[in-house]
Order: sequence, then C-alpha cells, then structure tokens
Amino acid sequence: MPLLPTLSTFFIVLSAILIAIGWRLIVVNKPQAHRKAMIAASISALIFFTIYMSRTIFVGNTSFGGPDDIKIYYTVFLIFHIILATVGAVFGIVTLTLAFKRNLIKHRKVGPVTSIIWFCTAVTGVMVYLLLYVIYEGGKTTSMLKAIFGF
Repeated sequence: MPLLPTLSTFFIVLSAILIAIGWRLIVVNKPQAHRKAMIAASISALIFFTIYMSRTIFVGNTSFGGPDDIKIYYTVFLIFHIILATVGAVFGIVTLTLAFKRNLIKHRKVGPVTSIIWFCTAVTGVMVYLLLYVIYEGGKTTSMLKAIFGF
C-alpha cells in the first residue's frame, strides 16, 4: 500500500473518530474536553489536507485502475466525495469560527450538521482509498483532472 494515501486516510479517519468523541463529550456536559477533542479533530483533518495537497501538487493523483465497466460509477462516487469534502471543510471552518467567537447558539445548530457531513466524508474517503489501492490496483499517477476524468 502506498505510504502517503494510507497516511492521509488514517488522519481523516482519526478526525472522524475525534469528532465522534467530541460530540459525546458535549452531550455529557464536558465542554473543555469537547473543545480539546474538536481541536485535535481539526488538526488531524488539517494534517490530512496537507498530505493530500502535497501529494496532489508534487506527485499527482492516482487514476482508477479497476474494470472499465465500473469506472463511471467510481467517477460519480469520487465527484460526490469531493463535493462532500469541500462542503464539510467549509462547514468545519464555520463551526470552528462560531465556537472560537463564543457564538454558541449558532455553533450548537451548525455543529451536528457539520459532524454528520464529516462522518460521510470520512466514510466515502475510505471507500475511495479502498477502491484505488486495496480492492483494485491503482492506475497511473497523473494530474488531478486526468485522474478524475481520464483526459
């Protein structure tokens, strides 16, 4: 298994686990522990993003190496994941900003939605990883647009 994709997937899964822990901590009224867990989740997500972007810029992305007859399904799934991850990142920044500005009324409304989006992002990210590197052998490593759309 390739090191950087495996490492970045680890950090996105870790961020989702830490968000789940943070969510539980606020439910049991432990706001300081919640804050620490959510900051750790944010740092983990930032590490993921740094590894992912570094690999994308300096190495490229891996195209789908599985059967041609399911490539379209993979591509649609990948695009869904990318949109979900982008929305999740924006929601994450908004949620963190609300928390740090102590706007807890809005934070309490947006936080659970952000968490659910992030859980879905982590799950779809793991599926992309599995499809690219575990279930099928990865295709060529190339520019992002070529990896996603094949041109």
